[in-house]
Amino acid sequence: MSNAENIDWGNLTFSYMKTDYNVRCTFKDGKWGEIEVSQDETINLHIAATCLHYGQEVFEGQKAFVGQDGKIRLFRIKENARRIADSARGIMMEPVPEDLFVEMATKVIQLNKRFVPPYGCGSSFYLRPLEIGITPRVGVNPATEYTFIIFAMPVGPYFKGGFKPTKVAIYRDFDRAAPLGTGRWKVGGNYAAGMGATAKAKANGYSAVLFLDPKEKKYLDECGPANFFAIKDNTYITPKSASILPSITNMSLQQIAADMGLKVECRPILVEELADFEEAAECGTAAVTSPVSEIYDEANDKTYYFSPDGKPGPITTELYTRLRAIQCGDMPDKHGWVTIID
Repeated sequence: MSNAENIDWGNLTFSYMKTDYNVRCTFKDGKWGEIEVSQDETINLHIAATCLHYGQEVFEGQKAFVGQDGKIRLFRIKENARRIADSARGIMMEPVPEDLFVEMATKVIQLNKRFVPPYGCGSSFYLRPLEIGITPRVGVNPATEYTFIIFAMPVGPYFKGGFKPTKVAIYRDFDRAAPLGTGRWKVGGNYAAGMGATAKAKANGYSAVLFLDPKEKKYLDECGPANFFAIKDNTYITPKSASILPSITNMSLQQIAADMGLKVECRPILVEELADFEEAAECGTAAVTSPVSEIYDEANDKTYYFSPDGKPGPITTELYTRLRAIQCGDMPDKHGWVTIID
């Protein structure tokens, strides 16, 4: 058993930590089996498994939070279940049934309750659902057997420094995903494709890359680990593209923005429009909402600035505050996004 008693909850990084249990389920002979509870951190995998050779792998990111009342809240779990099923169908995998997904997510939290960070510490409990094809194949064909696993751990902010403005770069010599390819599904290959660009950005002092559309290199797509949004004239503006992963956090922020009285636009955004935006930010389950202070466009050697005083913009701050308040039970959950775990 791991030791949760000595964790410094307020200084966690976004990194792997061993907890007590993970949960697993296998699809075999045309049906999903029983949920298994495991303490093993490894997978016994055939060397010819389709996940290793043909990329049959999909995953999710999901968070749970403790409220002032001591109750654990899981945020928009059914949307994650729907998205991983959509990703699975996209690359010819067996979708995990929604009820099985929710049951396993609930179970992994219950089994690891002592690792759920306390209210107000700034950390959260992160779930990583993962489905892989395990059938041995040397020809290009979908697997007939799949393993679904959920492991979980306490994490701190994705970006070092938490809710503080970061710098982002645009590089035109990299693509995250192809037009009408796998960009709209949460598969590991999309992140592998962005690693070169991300490494270049970090070496140059930037936190992430803002990718452009892979076809024309004219429109904003998304950041490596997150969606992108901007604020202008009391309007929440986020890119629309066939190669962007549909972010549940972005979807939630759009609704919160509308609740605040902002206009919401999901549309293609030209790079040149960056010059007119008042605020900019990344958003996703891991990043939550991360303000962007500046965006450097390498091809034009031009920098766009969004945080003249070095602080997050007022609307981005309010969006972040409201989202976190709903997740932690500090604001009414009028849209029914939260599931309370017993």
